[in-house]
Amino acid sequence: MQQSNSAAVGSYLRGLQQSIIAALEKADGGICLHDAWHKPPGEALQGHGLTCILEGGALFERAGCGFSQVRGPKLPPSATQNRPELAGAPFEAMGVSLVFHPRNPYVPIVHMNVRMLAALPEGGEPVCWFGGGMDLTPCYGFEEDAVHFHTVCRDALAPFGDDKYPRFKTWCDEYFFLKHRNEQRGIGGIFFDDFAEGGFDNGFALIRSVGDAFLPAYLPLVERRRHTHYDERERNFQLYRRGRYVEFNLVWDRGTHFGLQSGGRTESILLSMPPLASWAYRQQPEPGSPEAALYSDFIVRRDWL
Repeated sequence: MQQSNSAAVGSYLRGLQQSIIAALEKADGGICLHDAWHKPPGEALQGHGLTCILEGGALFERAGCGFSQVRGPKLPPSATQNRPELAGAPFEAMGVSLVFHPRNPYVPIVHMNVRMLAALPEGGEPVCWFGGGMDLTPCYGFEEDAVHFHTVCRDALAPFGDDKYPRFKTWCDEYFFLKHRNEQRGIGGIFFDDFAEGGFDNGFALIRSVGDAFLPAYLPLVERRRHTHYDERERNFQLYRRGRYVEFNLVWDRGTHFGLQSGGRTESILLSMPPLASWAYRQQPEPGSPEAALYSDFIVRRDWL
C-alpha cells in the first residue's frame, strides 16, 4: 500500500472525529476530554491515537469517539478468521469508532465505526480492506426513528450499488446478535467487513460515505427524544438494556477482541462501556407495555424501509 494512500485515510479519519466531537459538544453543552496517546517502541503495537470522551453530560451520560492508527508485527486471530492465508502477517490498522450512551432512556444508544486494515506480508503485495457501519440500540422503540436511521444508511450506500444496503443490513442483523440470548442487540443499521470490492479507491469512498452519514442519521433522533419525560421505571429499564450492550461487546464483538488480542490501549478499546448498567434474573416486561414492545416489535429482524 502506498504511503500516500495511508496518509489520505488517516487525514479523513482525523477530520471525521473532529466534526463528530464538535457536534457532540454542541448538542450536549459539555466539553470532551481529549486524551492523545502514543505507543512507544517495545510495546506490542506502535502508533498513536486520540480518545475523546464526554462523561456526566447533560445529554450524554457517556459518549466516546476514538481515532487510532497503529502497526503491529502479527495480525491477531480476530482479523484473519476470514483470511487464513494472512495469519501472522504484519499489519497497519486505522479507524474511528464511537459509542454514545444518552442519559434519557428515550434517546437511543448509537455505535459507528469506519476503519481500514492493511496486511503487509513479507515478500508479497500489501492486502488492504475496509470495514465499518453504524447501528442503533433503543431502549424504547419508535417506528419513525428506525425508518429515518435506515433511510440515511441506505442512501449512503446507494452510490456503491443497489445490493449494498440489503446486503449490509442483513450483515448487521446477523453480526449484532447475542447468540447466548437468542436476541438482537438493537434495530440494526449497516455493517460490513473485509471489503475490498473495486479496489482501494472504492473502499475508501465507501467508508467516507458511511462516516459522513452518521450525524444526519443520528442527530435528528436525539433532538426528537431528548426532552421526553422519564422516571425511575424507564431509567431502570435503560440500565437493564445497557447490560445487554455490555454482554455483546465483551463476548462477541470482533473489534473489542482485535484490540485486546493485538495489545491495544485498553481504556480506548473499552470506551464503548456504559457508566452504569444492571442485570436481573429472568426479568420479564409487563405484557402490553412499551418495554414489551421493544422485544416484540423492534429488536427483531425486520425490514424498516
